[in-house]
This record gives sequence, C-alpha cells and structure tokens, in this order.
Amino acid sequence: MILRGLTAALAKRALQAVVVAVAVATIAFFALLSLPGDQAMRIAAGRYGYDIADTAAAALVRAELGLDRPLVERYLLWLADLARGDLGRSFVSGERVVGELAHLFRHTLVLAVTAFLVGCLVGLPLGWLAGLSPGGLVDRASLAAAVLARALPGFALGILLILLFSVGLGVLPAAGYGSVDALVLPALTVGVGLGGAISRVARDSTVAATTAPFFAFARLKGLSALQALLRHGVRNAAVPVIAYLGVQLAQLIEGLVIAETLFAWPGLGHAMVHAIVARDVPMVQGTALVLGLMFVALNGAVDAASLAADPRRRAAA
Repeated sequence: MILRGLTAALAKRALQAVVVAVAVATIAFFALLSLPGDQAMRIAAGRYGYDIADTAAAALVRAELGLDRPLVERYLLWLADLARGDLGRSFVSGERVVGELAHLFRHTLVLAVTAFLVGCLVGLPLGWLAGLSPGGLVDRASLAAAVLARALPGFALGILLILLFSVGLGVLPAAGYGSVDALVLPALTVGVGLGGAISRVARDSTVAATTAPFFAFARLKGLSALQALLRHGVRNAAVPVIAYLGVQLAQLIEGLVIAETLFAWPGLGHAMVHAIVARDVPMVQGTALVLGLMFVALNGAVDAASLAADPRRRAAA
C-alpha cells in the first residue's frame, strides 16, 4: 500500500514537473524580453565591459545570437532545444548552461539543506515545549519570537546579522563561500523565518496531541508529559508540521535567492540576478527552471514523508 501511494504521488509530481518546466521557462523568456533597454547592448557590456561596449559590438552580438529573428521563431527553437534537454549556451560567457547549472546547484543545495535544518532545529523543539504548557511563559515568548521572525524581511534580517556578527563582533564573514563560517549567516537568514512558522504549527499540533485521549491514557500509565509526548505524541504532532512544510517551500526558495544575492553565495539565485542584469536569457531560463523543479521535488519529498507518517493518507491513496 505504501509503494502504491508513493508511486501515485511520484507520478503526479512528475507530470507537475513537466508543466512547471515549460511554464517557468516560458515566463522567464518573455518577461526578460519585455524589460526596457537594448538586450544586445547589455549582453555586449557583460562580455566586454561597459567601457568598451558600443553600437558596433551590440550589432555583432545581435547577429551572432540571432536576436534580430522574429520572437515566435526564437521561442519555438528554444522549445525544440528544451525537448532535447539542451538549455543552450550563456549569452555572456559562452559556456553551456547545463554545465554551469550543475556547478551552481551544489552550492544552492548545501544552503537549502542547512537552512531547512536550522528551521527545524529552532522551530520543532520550541513548538513542542510551548505546546506542553499552552499559555505559559515559553508559549508567549515563542509567539513573540515567531511573529518577529516572520515579520522581518529576509534582506533586513541578513543585514542585521552582518552588522552584528561581521561588523560588530567580527566573528563571521559577511560574504563568500568555501568554509563553514561563510555558510552560517546565509543559513540563518533563510532558516530563522522558516523556524518561526514551524514553531507555531508544531505548538498547535502538540496541543492537539496532548489533549487527545491516547495522551491522557499514557499519563495514567505513569509517563511524564515529556515521555508521553516523545513516545506517543510526536508522530501525531508531526503530520500537520510535514503538511505545512509543503506550503513553506515557496518561502524557502525565495529566501535562497535573497540570501545568495546578499551574501554573494555562488548559487542559482545569485546567478539568476546577475543574468537578469546582463539580459542573459538562457541562464535566466535555466536557473528559473531548476529552482522550479527544485520546488516540485521538495513537494514530492513532503508527500512521501506525509504518506510514511500518516496511515490515514496511505489508506486513502
């Protein structure tokens, strides 16, 4: 039954991945072309520098890349390449987009996993403790912290972290990559807001579990509240948290773009912002495509975790 449910969930996500791939890359294609300014001039500036780029260089770029072709023809050629798995070459560097994306994706994946772990390590224990004593000091303090974490924009939180730990204390680098120290601030920027949301969902699900009859029976057997929660309540309380994570994945992807840009982390979000400035259409399409597929894959993982944790969903599947 579990295998059948997983197969159905994976088939659904595979179909969604195809739709997302075409839709996201198409939107990126037409949105980038609608930006003001001469695309060929921006690409020439990205290749040769703003001091050297002129109308002659822009004309050469336009002829080389076929930017003077009709828009519909360029779009159909791109669809044909996408069907073959070819994302083309960067307009600026000339490198194959697939190769550059493979290099960038590793850095984005490291940051995404670390930020997700930060959110879970902060939010889950805090939510469980608040749920064991609803209305108590821990509950009120965690509510205030969660509201602050959710209300503070990611870029503002990142700047505050830089001012505190890099400028003020001088213990962590403000930008860069290659070391664990450089990963701390970007991961906190993305993970703190996620942890605040997780803590409130975990708190509510814990309250629901601790007021259920099975929890009262566990207490009658002589277990403490924490023991009863760990033995019998965590799995029940985890089901709403897992489902809520699927909703928060969009915020996670958005936070990655902000954190990578702010901290010069060499991932997909950082590359996409630079590609938009340079009007590098293949790179923008490629990065948007991978981020969209990453969202679909994470939702598939949430579906699998929900099926594994909740026997009711397995029965329905």
